[in-house]
Amino acid sequence: MDHEEQAALLAPSPEFLSTVPVYPLIHALKKDVIRTIDSALTWDQLTASDINFTIVRPIVLKYAKLKNMAVVYACLVNRAYFLEESENDLAYAGIMLSRATLCEILAMKLLSHFASNHITLVAVLTTSWSPLAGASPEVIEEVKQVLGSNANVSDAQSALEMAISTQAKQFISSPVAQKVVNDIYTGRIVFSTVATRSMLADNYKPKAITIYDCRDAPFLDHYRLRVPKYGAILEFLNFACLLLTFVLCLSNKDAAQMTLWEVVFIIFAVAFTLEEYTAATEHGWIIYIANMWNVFDTSFILVFLCYVTLRVKGLSNGDLESSEMAFDVLACGACILFPRLAFFAVSNSVVVLSLRAMIAEFVFFMTIAAICFSGLLFTLWTLGKENWTLKKIAWLMVQIWFGNTYLSFGQAESFHPFFGPILMTTFAALSNTLLLTILISILSNTVARIDANATQEHLFQFAISTIEGVKTDALFSYQLPLNLLAFVVLKPASYIVTPRTLHTLNVFLIKATSFPILIVIGVYERYFASGQSLRESSVDAAHTLFNSLPRQIKNMPFIEALVGSTSSNLYEAIFELDDPTGPGLFDESDEEEDVPRLRSVASHDTLASADGVRRRPSHVNLAPRLPHRTISPGPQGSPRRRVISALDLGVASAEVTSGGRSPLSKFFTHVDPPTGAGAGQGHVEASMRRVETILDDLRDLPVHRLKDEMRELQERQARIEQLLLTLTRGMRSSDTGTSKLK
Repeated sequence: MDHEEQAALLAPSPEFLSTVPVYPLIHALKKDVIRTIDSALTWDQLTASDINFTIVRPIVLKYAKLKNMAVVYACLVNRAYFLEESENDLAYAGIMLSRATLCEILAMKLLSHFASNHITLVAVLTTSWSPLAGASPEVIEEVKQVLGSNANVSDAQSALEMAISTQAKQFISSPVAQKVVNDIYTGRIVFSTVATRSMLADNYKPKAITIYDCRDAPFLDHYRLRVPKYGAILEFLNFACLLLTFVLCLSNKDAAQMTLWEVVFIIFAVAFTLEEYTAATEHGWIIYIANMWNVFDTSFILVFLCYVTLRVKGLSNGDLESSEMAFDVLACGACILFPRLAFFAVSNSVVVLSLRAMIAEFVFFMTIAAICFSGLLFTLWTLGKENWTLKKIAWLMVQIWFGNTYLSFGQAESFHPFFGPILMTTFAALSNTLLLTILISILSNTVARIDANATQEHLFQFAISTIEGVKTDALFSYQLPLNLLAFVVLKPASYIVTPRTLHTLNVFLIKATSFPILIVIGVYERYFASGQSLRESSVDAAHTLFNSLPRQIKNMPFIEALVGSTSSNLYEAIFELDDPTGPGLFDESDEEEDVPRLRSVASHDTLASADGVRRRPSHVNLAPRLPHRTISPGPQGSPRRRVISALDLGVASAEVTSGGRSPLSKFFTHVDPPTGAGAGQGHVEASMRRVETILDDLRDLPVHRLKDEMRELQERQARIEQLLLTLTRGMRSSDTGTSKLK
C-alpha cells in the first residue's frame, strides 16, 4: 500500500472529532422530524416508495450534505427522545412511535453515505459523542441546572450503544452496520475509547481506529485480549473453571469448617462478581441487562451473595444449621450455571432465543396471576384459619394451578360449607381452563414472533456481545481470578502514581499474567488465521492432492459432499473470463439495426471541413437511439446501470432504425433544394402533400390520446365537484331545518 492509500484509511483525529457540532444537529433533526410526521405510520408505510421519495429522501439529502459524522448518533438520540415521549403522552403515542421509526430509517440511510471509507464508517459508529458538543455555555449551564449540580453532563455514548439502548434492531441488522460489528468482533478493526465510568481506567495511551496488521503489530500484543472473538473463548474457559470449582465445593462440603475447594470457589466467584460489576459500570445497566445471559449471571451472583452471608453467619456463630442452609442455597445455583455453560455455544440460535423470550413471558404472566389470586388466598385464609395456615393454602393453590384439580373438590368444604366449594370450583376453572389456554396462546405467539424476526434478534444480541467485548476498563484484560490481583495492586496505585507509570505497570502485569495466551494468539494470527501463508499453502496443497485423484474417487458422494462439487469451480472459471475470444454471437451491423440505443451525433457547426466550408450530414437523427445497457460496478461493488447525461448526448437523433422513419423525422429531415425553375413548383406541391401526410400521421400520435384522456379526467372531476356541492347544500338545508324546529 502506498502512502496515499494509507493516508486515505486514517481515522479522524481526536481534535477533529471534538470540534464536530452535535447539539445543534440534534435539535435540527428533531424539528424536521416533527414537521414531517404528523400521523401514525408503520415501518412498511414509512419505507414505501412514495413516502421514501417525498419525505425520507429529501431529509437524507439535506443532512448528507453536511458530512457531519455525528448525524447517525443524532438520529438515534432523537429516537430515544420520541420513544420516551410515546410512553409519557399516550394520546400521541402512535405519532411518537412513527417519529422514532423515522429516526431509525434516517440513521440507516445516512450511515450508507459514509460507507465509501471503511475507517470513517467505523468512526461514525464507535466514536463516543457528547450530546452537548457544540452547545453554548449558557445551554450547558441550563442543562446542569435541570439535571442538578452532581450530574455528569460530559457522559458520551457511541451510535452503536445508542442503537442498543433504543432497541433499533433494523439499524443494527443492516448490512453496513453488521460489517463494522463483524470487523470489531474478529479484531480486524482495533480501537479504544476513553474510559469515564471504569473501575480502573487506563487512558494514558488510547488506541486510534486502525486496521490491524499482524506484520506491523508486536508479537505479544496485549490489546488482542480485548478482541471479542478471543474474549468469548476465554470467557467460556473462565466459566468452565468456575463451574468446576462449584461442583468440587459442593462435593467436598463441610459445615464445620471451610475446605480448600470451597476457598478456591469463593475466590473464583468473587472474581466473577467483580468482572460482571465492572461490565455493568462500564457500559451502563441498560446495555448490560439488554443481554439476556447477563440476567442469568446476575441471578447466580445473588445466589452466591446469599450463600456467603449465611456461611459467614454459620462460621462466626458456630451455627451448623445456617451453614447447611448456605450450601442448600448454593446448590440452587446449579440450575443457572449448568444451562449457562451449555448455552455458550448456541447462545444466539433460534431455539435459545425463543426459549429465552418464552421464559420472560411466562414469568410476567405468572406474576400477574399470583397478584390476581392473592385476594382468593386471603379469602380462603380468612374462612378456614382454624384448620389451614397461609403456607398450606398457598401450596394447595399451586397444586391446583398445575393440574391437581381433584384437590379443589376434596378440600373445598374444609374452608366453608357454602362458600368453599364455590370459590375452589371457580379457581380450578380459571386456572386450568381459561388462564392456561391464554398462557399457551401467549407462548405460541412469542415463538412465532421470534421465529419471524430471528435474524434481527440474533444480530442484535451479537452486537451487544461485541460491544461488551470491546471494553476500555483495564480489569477486562485479566483472566479469572487474576483480575482480583490487578484490582488490589492497580487501584491503590492509581491514586499515587502518574498515568504513564500506571500504564506501564498495567501493561507489565497483563503480559506477565497472560503470557501463554498472548503466545497462542500471536502464533495463530501469524500462521493459522485466514489469509496467512501457512494456511493458504495448506489449502493449496489439499486442492492439489484432490485434483490429482482419479475421477472415480473425486465423484464419490462422500468426497463430493466433503470437498464440494467441481461444477462450481467450472462456473467460477467461466465468469472469470472478462473478454472471451472467438467470433461474436451476433453481427455488429445486425446488432446496430435491431437494438435501439442513444448515440451522440455531431451538429452542423462541428461538421465543417478544414477549408472552413460547413458541410451537412446525409441525414440528422433527432430522436436518440437507446444505448446498449452496460453494467458498471457501484461504489460497493453492486452493479448499477450507466446513466448517460445530456452532455454525453450532444445533438440527439430521433430516428429508430428498427422500423421506418417516424413522422417527426420525415418532417424535419433536410431535403436538397431543386435546381430547375419548373422543378421548384413541383417540389413545392410535393412538399405540401408531404406536410399534409405528416399532419395526418401526427393525429395518430399518443399526444392526442393523452389530451383526450386529460379532457375526460377534467370532466369527471367537474362532475365530482358538482356532486359534492349538491351534497353540501343538502346538508346545510337539513341543518337549517333542524335549527328552526328547535
